[in-house]
Amino acid sequence: MTAETSVPSTALLAGADRDGSNYTARHLLVLEGLEAVRKRPGMYIGSTDSRGLMHCLWEIIDNSVDEALGGYCDHIEVILHDDASVEVRDNGRGIPVDVEPKTGLSGVEVVMTKLHAGGKFGGGSYAASGGLHGVGASVVNALSARLDVEVDRSGNTHAISFRRGVPGSFSTAGPDATFEPGGLRKTKRIPKTRTGTRVRYWADRQIFLKDAKLSLEGLHQRARQTAFLVPGLTIVVRDEYGLGEGGSKGEESFRFDGGISEFCEYLANDKPVCDVLRLSGQGIFKETVPVLDDHGQMTPTEVTRELGVDIAMRWGTGYDTTLRSYVNIIATPKGGTHVAGFEQAVVKTMNEVARAKKLLRVAEDDVVKDDALEGLTAVVTVRLAEPQFEGQTKEVLGTSAARRIVANVVAKELKDFLTSTKRDAAAQARVVMEKAVAAARTRIAARQHKDAQRRKTALESSSLPAKLADCRSDDVERSELFIVEGDSALGTAKLARNSEFQALLPIRGKILNVQKSSVTDMLKNVECGAIIQVIGAGSGRTFDIDAARYGKIIMMTDADVDGSHIRCLLLTLFQRYMRPMVEAGRVFAAVPPLHRIELVQPKKGQDKYVYTYSDRELREKMMEFQSKGVRYKDSIQRYKGLGEMDADQLAETTMDPRHRTLRRINLSDLDAAEQVFDLLMGNDVAPRKEFISSSAATLDRSRIDA
Repeated sequence: MTAETSVPSTALLAGADRDGSNYTARHLLVLEGLEAVRKRPGMYIGSTDSRGLMHCLWEIIDNSVDEALGGYCDHIEVILHDDASVEVRDNGRGIPVDVEPKTGLSGVEVVMTKLHAGGKFGGGSYAASGGLHGVGASVVNALSARLDVEVDRSGNTHAISFRRGVPGSFSTAGPDATFEPGGLRKTKRIPKTRTGTRVRYWADRQIFLKDAKLSLEGLHQRARQTAFLVPGLTIVVRDEYGLGEGGSKGEESFRFDGGISEFCEYLANDKPVCDVLRLSGQGIFKETVPVLDDHGQMTPTEVTRELGVDIAMRWGTGYDTTLRSYVNIIATPKGGTHVAGFEQAVVKTMNEVARAKKLLRVAEDDVVKDDALEGLTAVVTVRLAEPQFEGQTKEVLGTSAARRIVANVVAKELKDFLTSTKRDAAAQARVVMEKAVAAARTRIAARQHKDAQRRKTALESSSLPAKLADCRSDDVERSELFIVEGDSALGTAKLARNSEFQALLPIRGKILNVQKSSVTDMLKNVECGAIIQVIGAGSGRTFDIDAARYGKIIMMTDADVDGSHIRCLLLTLFQRYMRPMVEAGRVFAAVPPLHRIELVQPKKGQDKYVYTYSDRELREKMMEFQSKGVRYKDSIQRYKGLGEMDADQLAETTMDPRHRTLRRINLSDLDAAEQVFDLLMGNDVAPRKEFISSSAATLDRSRIDA
């Protein structure tokens, strides 16, 4: 047998068939109609998990919202039925029911069964819309086990059903009913003034994952967002399935006549330093697009487009930036050319006016994007016909002209505000610019501070705080930094630690409450500065977790009220200026014991000393000893602080990785955590007082260490 004939058959196409003689047209698969959608659903809806399921619902809702954008609809109802189907109703014009001449099908069948067919391609149906590829409704139809459409139009209710994209009718309710192929049919007479569309579908579980499910919270967020973006539109979400907490059912209605100004106020969670600014304008641009001529040929034609810009924005006392962007009410979470134009204009205008008003000195660096947008809440919306998106999921706007037009509108309108001569507006403008300039100076100071705090070698360790008892190991993954309360506990901890990988940093008393203080004050504070310096990864936006000198940061404080307060202050520092450490799960709280029970004549294998960590655990342990006849000394030791333990006890209970208990600090919900920190540690006293007063009745007085 020759080498040539010993080639396995599976390799023939790749190796032996080098002339391509076995690769013919019969190997090509042509997917027609909606087959392509069912074969490659991820291409159209992103994924087949819960996100894809939600995307299908958005496609149907957005079709109704497009009617509202055109001024033909003011009420949309979304119903989650108890049979796992979803229905969207609107009082718009209704999908056309007359016959489309090219296909010979009714308008409803064309929209529901033909990819890239609909009213979004021109012809004057929609000046601006969220759908533009003409695949939204047909994709949902293809991915549904059953889809029912009812259209009120021309004095009749027209109905048609689809089974996985095939038109017809079902004998009874539900996707498993008997199906007969067919076309659009009239079901009843109605008043000619009544118009609207109702779409109800059952997602095909052959396509979607078993655990894919709709999110009621996500639906409420999207409905609220849309109601903000289309003033005067009412959106009702009725849950009959029981997706609410604990399986509860209910109904929510959303309507906001204030538009994006009200949306901006809703999104902001800090105190304002200026009123909500409304920047609006429009611009003209030209683009070449293929247009169907009289002979049925696609001819490249230059068309003139109009792009409308509407932006609501305001600065607050906080430090985070909240920016939401939309194109024809479709969210673009990953931004695009409109967001790039907005940010470019804000930074450029801020620098120009700050230089002109001498708020920025000649020798100082320009304000950058992070400085100008610090504390900003903004809603950026643009409306145009046939926007260019990157992909069907529409997360990024690609229309290049949007950048220039948005930048021009923002530059003009924002400059008018920043240079206003009206007393109130001028005062607010000055505060806004001073905030941006202060952010720039703080950023530069923090960068210089960070550069000085990089991890030092053994020869350079003298630059670290003198009170740091560092470890010998350079292995970041293994090393631990204990932040110890007080110098008295430090002495015991030095004897109790494993100096190979455990470092100690004592702090004296209670550190600065950084939630109430500026970055400059925080950096000036000795204790805060020492912690940031020792960790060695900088702070704030410049924090680099890869430069951190220790794998674990462990707060070791006394098990009393003061210890809890110190731990809370430390957590505030980490959450505000070193959040990536918390998000990575590298910040812990040590759990020292409260009591030590000494046993009398312990049995073989039984520890002489038993530690408990709460009064309840102590009572349970004593009852257990009494029931088992275990004798112990009456003089139970109650630890008031870490300094009362000797080194062996501290090592055994709190520091030795083989025996200790650590509590990992995590931020499962960043927004909720931010609100709690702001409530408990922020400048606003009234909400904190109200919280304490309202919670007083729920206090467990037995837990007070008095």
